[in-house]
Amino acid sequence: MRVGIFVAETWDAASPLAEVRERACLAEALGFAHGWVPYLPWSHDALALVQAAGAATSRLELGSAVIPTYLFHPLALARQAATVEAALARPLALGIGCSNQLVIEMHGLAYERPARHVREYLEVLHAARRGAGQVAYSGELFRVNGLYATPEPARGPILVGALGPRMLRVAGELSDGTLATSCDPLAIERAVRPAICAAAREAGRAEPRVGAVVPVALTHDVAAAREQARERFGIYDSLPRYRRMLELGRAKSAAEICVLGGERELRARLREYADAGLSDFLAAPFAAGADRAGSWRRTAECLATLARES
Repeated sequence: MRVGIFVAETWDAASPLAEVRERACLAEALGFAHGWVPYLPWSHDALALVQAAGAATSRLELGSAVIPTYLFHPLALARQAATVEAALARPLALGIGCSNQLVIEMHGLAYERPARHVREYLEVLHAARRGAGQVAYSGELFRVNGLYATPEPARGPILVGALGPRMLRVAGELSDGTLATSCDPLAIERAVRPAICAAAREAGRAEPRVGAVVPVALTHDVAAAREQARERFGIYDSLPRYRRMLELGRAKSAAEICVLGGERELRARLREYADAGLSDFLAAPFAAGADRAGSWRRTAECLATLARES
């Protein structure tokens, strides 16, 4: 299992670009396999954050987790991703997903047929990447017939935020893997990995990457950190798709999925995720206490040590 870390703040106030560059530089120095940025309504553009992280690093795989498909036309996102990848001079892991009804509707858009929407979105992305100079596509939701080309088409993996059976099937058939959220190891083992791997096999694709975004905090005050987690992640318990993942796993709430504690606790949970078949662990540190920068650094240093030992 490869261990990565978010280099832009995921759960708190948005990271300034200087903080993204600093965290990315440290993540590379510590030996993380990959570094990630979220899409947040209160932050800079996700791919701009990737480019800022790329300017401070040379080897770290960088990716987005995840960009809402409803908010960006697939050709526009394909062009932006290709441009950023060319600037990085290395592949970009393009994480995309349908987000949720609340986020999409607050932009004045209809949240309709998300699995079909993502399927057609991926098909348009693939058509753009073939680089024929024009994209002609006629689906149920997308109808595209226009000029499209970039000097250097993007070649990095496309990963889909997926939890339900239909979305996991789409991800397995048409992408390079999934980035799951609000999943404990048992939910990964029972639901996420079997569904996407079966779909990939049926489609004749290579074995997909199976990633999970997991909140993590190295802390000696677990009770206080758990209370912070309940306040921050309690909303997920009421959302149907996340509630379903809780029912498939052992955790009773989203707060229980958070990896909290000392080195021993973090090591044990990493082992559980690896044993469940996770290929990519995306650590999303959250500040345990008031010292955000110190909490991120301590968590990162501990995780990097554990990753090297595994």
